[in-house]
Amino acid sequence: MSTNNEEHVILVDAEDNALGAMNKMEAHEKGALHRAFSIFIFNSDGRWLLQRRALDKYHSPGLWSNTCCSHPRQDESVIEAGIRRLNEEMGMYCQIEPQFYFTYRCNLPNGLIEHELDHVLVGYSDKTPQLNSKEVYDYKYITTEQLEQEIQSFPDRFSVWFKLCFHRVRNRFSEMERLR
Repeated sequence: MSTNNEEHVILVDAEDNALGAMNKMEAHEKGALHRAFSIFIFNSDGRWLLQRRALDKYHSPGLWSNTCCSHPRQDESVIEAGIRRLNEEMGMYCQIEPQFYFTYRCNLPNGLIEHELDHVLVGYSDKTPQLNSKEVYDYKYITTEQLEQEIQSFPDRFSVWFKLCFHRVRNRFSEMERLR
């Protein structure tokens, strides 16, 4: 696996057309729009699987977030990248399906800029995560009601992108559960 200094992200336009590649850190320093993904895993009880990011991550360390997130490589689809990173971060495998994407830009406390076109992927699993301690500090399963209360009471404990898409994922998940 490459280090943060060697990794590249795929630069995109607002319609997710690839424009080239850039060093990951450089993209976050310049705020260049790039492709990313966020995975949300639910168990059979309808609980959200959250991860707490490792304490030494280059941004958003120690914050609670969705199950897994990262950037696809130039030679892989968003789904392939999601499956790869879910295994690398959480030590688990499950089918994931695309739901929607959104674009956001925010300044992070450490001077970096997150500017991502973020593909949201959803999957279901009852497997126990096997955490990669370089990526993930902790995990928990949580009900929608508990999660809503925690976000409302302690918003600074959650990653920016998670808070930005939480309600949309919640609504989509509720709709999918009714159809199951």
